[in-house]
Amino acid sequence: MDAAERPSGHLPDDLLVLILARLPVKPLFRCKSVCKFFCSLPSDPQFARLHRQVSSEEATVVMDLRDPSSSGIHSTLACVDGSGGFSELSLRFLNDRVRVRASCNGLLCCASVPSRGVYYVCNPVTREFRLLPRTRDTPPNRYHPDDEATLVGLAADPSEPDGRFNVVLAGYYRSFGHRPLDQLVCLIYDSKLNAWRRFMSHWRDEFSRMNRNQAVFAGGSLHWLTRSGSYLLVFDLGGEAWRKVPLPEEAAAGASGSSRLYLLDLQGAVSVVQMSEACMFIWVLGDHQREKWVLVDRVHLRCIMGFIPSAFPVSQTREMVFLATQSKIVTYHRLKKVWKEIFAVKATNASYPLWFSTLPFRSTLFSLNT
Repeated sequence: MDAAERPSGHLPDDLLVLILARLPVKPLFRCKSVCKFFCSLPSDPQFARLHRQVSSEEATVVMDLRDPSSSGIHSTLACVDGSGGFSELSLRFLNDRVRVRASCNGLLCCASVPSRGVYYVCNPVTREFRLLPRTRDTPPNRYHPDDEATLVGLAADPSEPDGRFNVVLAGYYRSFGHRPLDQLVCLIYDSKLNAWRRFMSHWRDEFSRMNRNQAVFAGGSLHWLTRSGSYLLVFDLGGEAWRKVPLPEEAAAGASGSSRLYLLDLQGAVSVVQMSEACMFIWVLGDHQREKWVLVDRVHLRCIMGFIPSAFPVSQTREMVFLATQSKIVTYHRLKKVWKEIFAVKATNASYPLWFSTLPFRSTLFSLNT
């Protein structure tokens, strides 16, 4: 680094890099105005990998609090961390009215509301985005009906040096005036090819609205929980094939009774959270090949007894579980065994129930320009 590009001081460059790599993404971007060296760091792939390994970035959840009946163009997401810190992430840079459909490793997949078949993948912190090719060139009509994207999944692995990501859309073909057929139509977007691939599969499953929003990317596959609660529907991105993974017997048995099941990521692993009237059970898929589940925690729900019917787990880490209700976000600290309300929608805000509009999020330097 040239002397003119260095910040004032006597710290070695290597030490400066290690210090900056420990900053969360937003403070790091504020440092870009210090000098050319600081400005160039966030776009450096080697620094991005170091930042992912050592940064103190907290897990957060993002919520779209916009009135669903509003005709406003730009979306602003509310971002809340485990300590209750609140910030806003604007999607104004997309210049479109969008709805967030999926989240993965700091990226969001957004669907255009006015333009059907238009999708974006963006990093709302760095404001980089990719406009994906339209999923079809001609508008739907009675001879060429639209394929319903029941499931939307985003797969992005920040450890990959080329910054590759995939988007998967899946739904059931509906002939004009008829019910859907038993054919699952799949569209796969590859960021390196900048194109969609289409194929059909003979799977027939049903998904609740909550199941559709909770897609987990782990082990090179995307996972969705089916409405029956007896298994996961898994799409292997490498082999482009669907398969089923049975759930733990205890969780599947509870799903047929009074328990509710939710699919979450647990720091790179697939996890199922089972909510009963008295307890919350957290299962982790420890072995993908053997399909072996491990019970990692059991939490009594006495402290939130009044919230249980409307409490939906939406995100988790090794230390904390985020749950959304109709109008609040609460957390459970698994080590301290403490419940805390960290966010509540103001009475003047008209929005979806928070469990429908809340997604896990973690700020990263994942670049879409590689």
